[in-house]
Amino acid sequence: MTNTPKTIIVMPVANEADTMEQVIDEIFSQGFQNLYYYPVIDNFSKDDTEKIIRKKAQSNDHIKLIFYKQSRGVISCYLEGYKQALADGADRIIEMDGGLSHDPRQLPMFMKRLDEGYDCVWGSRFMKGGGVSDLPLYRRLLSGGGTFLSNLVLGTKLKDMTSGYEAFQRHVLKNINLDRIMSTGHMYQTEMRFYCRNLNCIEVPIHYVGSSTGLKPKAVLEALSILFKLKKHEKYIWKKSNT
Repeated sequence: MTNTPKTIIVMPVANEADTMEQVIDEIFSQGFQNLYYYPVIDNFSKDDTEKIIRKKAQSNDHIKLIFYKQSRGVISCYLEGYKQALADGADRIIEMDGGLSHDPRQLPMFMKRLDEGYDCVWGSRFMKGGGVSDLPLYRRLLSGGGTFLSNLVLGTKLKDMTSGYEAFQRHVLKNINLDRIMSTGHMYQTEMRFYCRNLNCIEVPIHYVGSSTGLKPKAVLEALSILFKLKKHEKYIWKKSNT
C-alpha cells in the first residue's frame, strides 16, 4: 500500500497522433507514484490518436482512455474526465491540454504545490517565469485583455485568468456542481477561477505552445456574455460550503 495521493491527469485529445506518444512518455517519465492518465476522446478525432493510446494502455494500467460519445466539445470532455476521476477515487486532479501545448515536464510544480496543501494551482503564462510561443498576436491580446477585464469585472487578482493548465484537490471538484458550469468554450477557465477565488489558491509559471486552432467571434461573444453572469450564477455552483 502507498500513502501517495492518487493523482489523475485529465486531458481532452483529438487528432494528435503526431504528439500523443511523446505526451504519454513524458507524463510518466516524471517518476511520480500513484499517477494516472485519463485522456478523453470523442468522434471529432479522425486520426490514429485513439489507436496510439490503446496500444500504450496495454502495457500501462495507469492509462484509462475515456471515449465520450455525448461530447459537446472540449469543455464537456474536461467535465466528463473530472467525473470519472472522482468516481475512481482521485485525491487530486490535474487538467492539461494535449498536443504538447502544456508541457508535462512542468508537472512537478503543480505536484509540489498540491503537496503543500493548496486547494487549486493555476498555470500562468503572464507571471514571471511564464510565457507563450507560436501564438498569434491577436490571441495573446485576447488572453491578456481577457485577464484584465475578468479581474476588473469579477474582483479577482490573478495574473492569468484564461490558462487551461490547472490542478485541484478532490474536495474542490467534488463540491462543485459540474453540470451547472455555464461555459462551453474559452471562458471555462475564468469561470473556475472565479468560483474558487476564496479557496487557498496559487499561480505557477507555465510556458504555453500555441496551435493553429482559431478563435471564432461567436466564442468571444459567449465569453463576454458569461463574464457578466458569473456573480449571479455562483449560488448554483457549490453543492455545500466550500470552506
